[in-house]
Amino acid sequence: MAPSAVFFSPPAQTQSYEKPALAAAVPEKGPALAIGSPATAQDGRYQSLITSLEQSRTVERHMVDRLLDGATALPPSSFASVHVSLSPVEYNALAPRISQLLAQLLAGLEALGTLHILNLDSALPNLPAELTLSGFVVLSANQEGALIAQKPAHSAAPSVSLKTAPSAALPLRKKTDPDRKASKKALWSLNAPSTPTIDAESLLTAADRERPAVCEPAVRGAARRKKACKNCTCGLAELEAEELAQSNVVLLDGAPDGQAKEVTQAEKDRLMAAASAAPKATSSCGNCYLGDAFRCSGCPFRGLPAFKPGEKVEIDFGMDDI
Repeated sequence: MAPSAVFFSPPAQTQSYEKPALAAAVPEKGPALAIGSPATAQDGRYQSLITSLEQSRTVERHMVDRLLDGATALPPSSFASVHVSLSPVEYNALAPRISQLLAQLLAGLEALGTLHILNLDSALPNLPAELTLSGFVVLSANQEGALIAQKPAHSAAPSVSLKTAPSAALPLRKKTDPDRKASKKALWSLNAPSTPTIDAESLLTAADRERPAVCEPAVRGAARRKKACKNCTCGLAELEAEELAQSNVVLLDGAPDGQAKEVTQAEKDRLMAAASAAPKATSSCGNCYLGDAFRCSGCPFRGLPAFKPGEKVEIDFGMDDI
């Protein structure tokens, strides 16, 4: 009998792909917030981040210093993800105020929203602990310097109605004796029933009932030791206001050469009003001429090309492109 070969078909190889838990936790859509700095805007990392995000969602952009200085406030629970792109040097400089920034980002994220901190490298080694203290849940950290955290979904505790609650959960009502309560009240009363009342009007004398003497009329140029009262009727308040309006004020830094300068009171009031009405300057404002990467979401120069500082931007709509 000739030998026969027996062939066995190999079993089909099955491959199982496990979806990482991180991919399920990070939302891929929804409004996003991109936070950058002048350093990452100059090297192009901030622009590439915005370009990649705008392919699938709407993106709002802010500079990190405007958030820390209070010039911009994030609307609560408005973003599905927040992406921070700073340089390692800026991360280390941000260490004393990192808790303040994380608190703002936590309030701006919606439930289960994610926080992506990019370009960390070796900066902020205590950042995972700071994220946990601020209320975030750290998801992952890779070797490329990116760290991802998530805002947890807090569920409110269920309320128990008094009608449906068991009798053991209801507080016991303390019984009070009305006679004992009345005796305690009489014991601590300041006025005993047997004490006669005293009429307060009978204690006043004729001198007490007289009106106080009014001030004598103020005399211009006379020596005086007091200022005008709040409800002055002797004319001293008008006299002081007239003297203040006619007096001059010396400004130590008023002249360009550093010499003292004498101005009127009206000019001093005008200078103080102009100084108080001056807008607050922030570090990233003033760089709007460099382009959209340096402009916030509400900047009036959004969409315009870069221009030189002080140059007036004009667009000729009647220009023929043919």
